[in-house]
Amino acid sequence: MKFMKLGSKPDSLQTDGNIRYVATELATDFVVHVEDVKFYLHKFPLLSKSARLQKLVSSSNEGNGDEVHIHDIPGGSNAFEICAKFCYGMTVTLNAQNVVAARCAAEYLEMHETIEKGNLIYKVDVFLNSSIFRSWKDSIMALQTTKSLLPLSEELKLISHCIDAIASKASVDVSKVDWSYTYNRKKIPEENGDNPTWNGVRNRMVPNDWWVEDLCELEIDLYKRVIVNIKGKGTISNEVIGEALKAYAYRRFPGSVKGVIQVDDVSKFHSVLDSIVWLLPAEKGSVSCSFLLKLLKVAISVDSGETVKGELVKRIGQQLEEASVNDLLIRARDGEATTYDINIVQKIVVEFMTQDRDAETEMENDNEIREIRKPGIFSEASKLMVAKLVDGYLAEVAKDPNLPLSSFTGLAEMVSRFSRPAHDGLYRAIDTYLKVHPGINKSERKRICKLMDCKKLSADACMHAVQNERLPLRVVVQVLFFEQVRAAASSGSSTPDLPKAIKDLNCGSNGSSRSTTANTDEDWDAVASAEELRALRGELAALRLGNGAMHERSGDKASMSKMKGLIMSKKIFSKIWSRKAAQGENSGSDSTESLGSSNNLEETKYTPSRNGRHSVS
Repeated sequence: MKFMKLGSKPDSLQTDGNIRYVATELATDFVVHVEDVKFYLHKFPLLSKSARLQKLVSSSNEGNGDEVHIHDIPGGSNAFEICAKFCYGMTVTLNAQNVVAARCAAEYLEMHETIEKGNLIYKVDVFLNSSIFRSWKDSIMALQTTKSLLPLSEELKLISHCIDAIASKASVDVSKVDWSYTYNRKKIPEENGDNPTWNGVRNRMVPNDWWVEDLCELEIDLYKRVIVNIKGKGTISNEVIGEALKAYAYRRFPGSVKGVIQVDDVSKFHSVLDSIVWLLPAEKGSVSCSFLLKLLKVAISVDSGETVKGELVKRIGQQLEEASVNDLLIRARDGEATTYDINIVQKIVVEFMTQDRDAETEMENDNEIREIRKPGIFSEASKLMVAKLVDGYLAEVAKDPNLPLSSFTGLAEMVSRFSRPAHDGLYRAIDTYLKVHPGINKSERKRICKLMDCKKLSADACMHAVQNERLPLRVVVQVLFFEQVRAAASSGSSTPDLPKAIKDLNCGSNGSSRSTTANTDEDWDAVASAEELRALRGELAALRLGNGAMHERSGDKASMSKMKGLIMSKKIFSKIWSRKAAQGENSGSDSTESLGSSNNLEETKYTPSRNGRHSVS
């Protein structure tokens, strides 16, 4: 910290409680009341340098000119003491912590050059311009002291000078940074002392965001003005500005990114959050989607205005493909029925869809309107990532027993048009919901199962679905059918000719030549019984085993094996069909193991248990 000493006489100003007096042989003849402190001084040294004190003495009532009251001097009694010592020529030290207060107090006392050459205002201005405004950390410390000195610190442009000095320093080329700064977020080996070639000389590269931590010390109103000034200079990238805002948010919201916010801090958080959102660079990718979602969690926790939450939702929607499932798990506010706020996630997905539909138009020479698509989130890869993200999110929120089916299906249907090669993630989410909500009826089971495409389930997922007693029989048979189709295709043979009723089922037909009792939608939408699942599971296992053997046999043997499997399939389906007619409605049981929690279902292994079932390991 830089400093300047004024005066050369010994400090003879003594303190006795709330009384300050000059210890000299000459008796004091002047009393100045500043706040609750009394200063016993001499008129001549003070009045010779302060025009305001001259006016106060002359305007005092007759007989009371030896005592004046000053209650509104900037900086209070401490600042007045600096001015008084200067008037006596006593030694006084100015630094970044008291120089602004001294300057404001000198202005209040009118200690100008017109009163006496080399007065306090002149000397303080020299120190500010030659030292304080040229020092990185001193400028920040001086700026921090200006808030208590308003409005005079603003009128004297001390705040704007400090801000401009800080912004100018932050905007210089990093190769010219040769002053000390605070940087603890990403220490490089040289700073940790881990680099054996480092000899203690400052020969390392300065990071582009070297300045962001020191600015975190500022209050939000001053911080906002500094960042605006830095952005206005146009030399700092949006990514670095984003890093600065992230560092400031983490400093000002301790624990809030984890949803832990003290009620007493809510009002303070409002202004900080509003300013951070307002300062966010407009360019996509300036800050991470994860950081934006953390800000949204804070906004929901402190009940920020709809404008702030809407802006965050819009920005998150623009780069939703970068988010993770954990980022989207935004807890609902107290008093809500559900654990997580699925409505806000639906708004984010809607914003993503809106951005995808937005297009610019360009007028051609022949007045023809041509649609120009924007780059970025419109790529198929982005849509696939968002679809997988939503699948994973649904698998997590499905564990909430209070989650309405309409919320689950509503979110799933939003991304249904995004083509994805596998529906394993969606199947895991559906299976989790069915397990946690065993009381839903047949029509609701049918509705939720219609979300997935059985043709897009992996072999492991198919094996799990065939043994899943929570699924309607319609879905189980569809899975087995498409597994047979896949097996036939991999063996190079044609698709097996299944019974007409199975064809009708997979084509979405509701009619059949069988009796109305045995072939109703209610039969197919009912949950499969354990006996039916065992039969289907055995069929699938035989099919998979037979398919592996086909690759090692000749063409004639392959045909015979295929015919044998087909006959076997027809017998199985016929038995199930007849059993459904006899049993009527079947509610099923919940003994089947659910899918594993892994996001990638292809990595989940299914191993046969001792009783012939399959479980997830």
